[in-house]
Order: sequence, then C-alpha cells, then structure tokens
Amino acid sequence: MVSYEVRMTHSAERELNALPKPIVPVLWERIKALASEPKSKRSKKLKGAEKAYRLRIRDYRVIYTVDDEERLVIVTAVRHRKESYRG
Repeated sequence: MVSYEVRMTHSAERELNALPKPIVPVLWERIKALASEPKSKRSKKLKGAEKAYRLRIRDYRVIYTVDDEERLVIVTAVRHRKESYRG
C-alpha cells in the first residue's frame, strides 16, 4: 500500500497549536495516521464537497481533503466540534 503525503494549511497548524495541550499529541497521532489510511472507517465524507472528509477525535474535528492522483492529504481545519463547520 502506497502512503499519502500529509500536509497542513497554516491556519490548520495555528488552530491545532491553540488547542488545549493535552489533546494536541492525540490529534497529531491521528493526523499522521491519515498517511496510511486517509479514508478510514473513522472518517466521514462531507456532503457538498467532492474530496472533503472529517475525522472525529473526542470533541474535536479534523477537516481534510484527499487527492488520490497526487497521493496527498491536506488538513484544512482542526477545531472543536462546535466550531468545525463554520467558514
């Protein structure tokens, strides 16, 4: 199985680093795991977006896109669930 490259937007990095310190390592591990399985059973495809998915991790959501041709995962947001689907 060929792995994907995982990248984060600058805004997603800022959001991740602004979260409570105890949750950050948990989120990082799950984000890194997207390289081997970006469309896992734990992920859900988002409606209205062709390549967008979300990953639930406790009360947080990781929003990302998957480009199968380029073998690339781009994390676009890391937010608390109450904030995750706002612009």
